[in-house]
Amino acid sequence: MLTQRGVVPYCIVFLSCWSLMILLIKYSKFKLQNRALSLHILPTDDPGFILTPTSAKRVMEKLYRSVDDPRHFLLTRRVYVALANLRNMGDIGDVDKVLGTQADNDEAIVDSSYTILKGFVWAIPVLGFIGTVLGLSVALGSFGDVLSNAEEMGELKTALQSVTGGLSTAFETTLEGLVSALCIQMLMTGMQRKEEQFLDDCRDYCQKNIVGRLRLINNEL
Repeated sequence: MLTQRGVVPYCIVFLSCWSLMILLIKYSKFKLQNRALSLHILPTDDPGFILTPTSAKRVMEKLYRSVDDPRHFLLTRRVYVALANLRNMGDIGDVDKVLGTQADNDEAIVDSSYTILKGFVWAIPVLGFIGTVLGLSVALGSFGDVLSNAEEMGELKTALQSVTGGLSTAFETTLEGLVSALCIQMLMTGMQRKEEQFLDDCRDYCQKNIVGRLRLINNEL
């Protein structure tokens, strides 16, 4: 059936497969990024460890021992930037602001990464409607030929069967487009919720392991 409905179904399948590939890549990256939450960047042998401009160097060294390059992971990049700012500037008051700015930037990047997928979810059902319109135009054209050429009722019935078959084929493209868009939208929503939860977990991680330690200094002062 697919080969008898023109180029539109191929476009629907192509965009659907492209969307699924994007989601698969995003899920693979998410699984890898999520592993960073299990890292222990603070010294485990010192429960009362306090983060200062001096001790930040110690944490950064442990960070580099934990991953090849902290900038490759969203969470470790936040921690790296915050610690580098603390170590170089020595101002603990700016660390929370730096982490907040990094969090906002990461959220904007994650949100913009769905732009192509949202466009495909919009385009796929539109392609289905286009396929239906094309199919209807062909079927109605065939119906006109039937009325002008059929001389007997038997010939008319036989010809009308092919016309109605063309109509059913035309509406199938809309069904394909709507079902494909629905499936992609559901998968995209699930993936988006996972990434949003991951971003929230990163905020909590930084609040507990970075900002929380700085507040200990403020309390002592």
